Amino acid sequence: MRVLSGIQPSGGLHIGNFFGMMKAMINWQAKSDLFCFIVNLHALTSVNDGPCLAKNTLDAAMDFLALGLDPDKCHFWVQGDVPEHAELTWVLHNFTSMGLLERSHSYKDKISRGLTPNHGLFAYPVLMAADILLYQAELVPVGQDQKQHLEITRDIAGTFNHVLAPLLPCLKRLLTLIWPLFRV
Repeated sequence: MRVLSGIQPSGGLHIGNFFGMMKAMINWQAKSDLFCFIVNLHALTSVNDGPCLAKNTLDAAMDFLALGLDPDKCHFWVQGDVPEHAELTWVLHNFTSMGLLERSHSYKDKISRGLTPNHGLFAYPVLMAADILLYQAELVPVGQDQKQHLEITRDIAGTFNHVLAPLLPCLKRLLTLIWPLFRV
């Protein structure tokens, strides 16, 4: 099974990141075709300091490796180093309705908590859809706040396949695993 998950280098990683995501990804590498990456393009929605983002990205990669993620047992990379993420995102923007994004709970929640709205934050689910579709993920473990983004991914892929051709993977079997707050 192809498992895909990423972690944002929007700040220093902490024990919650370890128990909430990193430990599970390290465990998945032994029993799946694991695609684990540092989602630095997603972090641009909240971090605009280039040197800080570069440091956080490197630190996140070092943390993963120090904790036991083995690049020989999984696919491990930095999102921004693969231009196809941005390219597919642009294509998918053209098959994503404004209404679909306007209904995003995550966007509304972040704005209500004081995050300055920008297009990157608004279109975040499209970049996430590109991440998932680019690697044809079968299992995408996410937090509860990201569950709707998987549904948006299904909608975008369905529209694309209907309008152009059935080129994107059928996401009817895309499994969702909601991270518990802490996994021991």
